[in-house]
Amino acid sequence: MQPLHIVETERLVLAPHDVADFEDMCTLWCDPEVTRHIGGRPFRREEVWARLLRYAGNWSLFGFGFWAIRDRQSGAFLGEAGFHRLRRELNPPLADLPELGFALLPHAQGRGIATEAGRAAAGWGDAAWPDGETVCMIAAGNARSIRVAFRLGYRETARGTYQGDPIALLSRPSGASGG
Repeated sequence: MQPLHIVETERLVLAPHDVADFEDMCTLWCDPEVTRHIGGRPFRREEVWARLLRYAGNWSLFGFGFWAIRDRQSGAFLGEAGFHRLRRELNPPLADLPELGFALLPHAQGRGIATEAGRAAAGWGDAAWPDGETVCMIAAGNARSIRVAFRLGYRETARGTYQGDPIALLSRPSGASGG
């Protein structure tokens, strides 16, 4: 039997982060291609450290969080996916529900990994919140991530701004399937 918060797919293993993931996280979050639609600039190492602590805090306080995505065969770090609760100051506001997010290293993009990891995360969420709903915020110009969210069953509910940048707000009822 696998540990409670480990999720496996045909190609991937999703596991909550641990301190040993910090350097892999820095590779991800310090890459300008990755952060182009997420904050618009590479993160500093101390910001990545704060993100790692935030992930642990979400698991500790809410019982959900982000997973490090690793290739099932090689163990190579590919990115992250999961849920968080950030209470972002958005216009319009985002419901105080678990918020899905995902980010992949450039070499992992375009291979269906975001969809596969997102489906695994959404399935975990469906089991955790069978009568619930999750939300998602994506930069309005990030068409690839919006397409992934649609494949996962998310539907756009509003357009707005976050820190002055245009965003799409999406939601997904538990059990929804995408197209």
